[in-house]
Amino acid sequence: MKKLIVTGAAGFIGSALCRYLRANDKAAIVGVDKMTYAASRAALSCLDKDPAFKLVEADIADQAAMNALFAKENPDGVIHLAAETHVDRSIDDPGVFIQSNIVGTFSLLEAARALYDKASAEKRGLFRFLHVSTDEVYGSLGQTGAFTETTPYAPNSPYAASKASADHLARAWHKTFRLPVLISNCSNNYGPFQFPEKLLPLSIAKARAGENLPIYGTGENIRDWLYVEDHAEALFLIFEKGRLGEKYNIGGGAERRNIDLIRDLCALLDESLPASPHRPHEKLISFVKDRPGHDGRYAMDFTKLKNELGWTPRTSLKEGLRKTVAWYLANDAWCDAIRARKYAGQRLGAGKDGA
Repeated sequence: MKKLIVTGAAGFIGSALCRYLRANDKAAIVGVDKMTYAASRAALSCLDKDPAFKLVEADIADQAAMNALFAKENPDGVIHLAAETHVDRSIDDPGVFIQSNIVGTFSLLEAARALYDKASAEKRGLFRFLHVSTDEVYGSLGQTGAFTETTPYAPNSPYAASKASADHLARAWHKTFRLPVLISNCSNNYGPFQFPEKLLPLSIAKARAGENLPIYGTGENIRDWLYVEDHAEALFLIFEKGRLGEKYNIGGGAERRNIDLIRDLCALLDESLPASPHRPHEKLISFVKDRPGHDGRYAMDFTKLKNELGWTPRTSLKEGLRKTVAWYLANDAWCDAIRARKYAGQRLGAGKDGA
């Protein structure tokens, strides 16, 4: 069985990938995570007794630590998801994003290169490094069209710029050093165990508590929504069968205006919580000052992934949203603990003059 290093293993997408890989016996996993505010050991609790999974607490930007880890574990590949991801936090503190997303990616590429350069011909033939990125590197679309793998980069937030930089590093290490790199760019993920600073889990938590549901600007911003378990399946398919040096867009094929998504969410909450004193939950919607540099629309063209590797999303937005609401309502203790200890739902990234 292959052994993979998965970075960001205790994060939202990373933990979903680890659960997918082990549930389907795809690979043994060495998970790496710095265990920052958004990490969740609970998201990996189903793997606690799995001998083919272990979690290492380490900072990917620590070059010496990564060199030692790669030398010790001698992995057959890397799927790199570790990153600071919240746009609002990147507005408040961009330096953290530069360190994690750019320096951290550089550190991993160098650790992988050191391992790869010393490996046998057989090992080199098997080794792969998948760098996982975002649609936000492409900037903002107009009312029509979709991002393709050849869309020029035009990042508009510190987060997006840090991820774009990391993408360019990954590409350069393939071109210059012949490291067997692949890159994926995904649309907005949602599903279980997402830290409740992001739109859907934040709105669910606030609605349960009867708090206002903040919508930036007029709510006209459009995103393409991808269920996290579908994303996990796509990532391993790209890792296994994608063409080296290529990049693949992963989309949900589910565009929705933010205001419409939250109205759908409120309707599901009304249905799921018939005794709630806050019904109808739509009355909690509140429009607030827009985020600086807020991109208008994202949409992903994943034709390349579909045609080359046969992947399409399994989960419709309607089904995925229903599953997501059900999970958060069934796991309210997980969310409540985060709100009590880590993040109470306050506005982030409003700029110097506040909300």
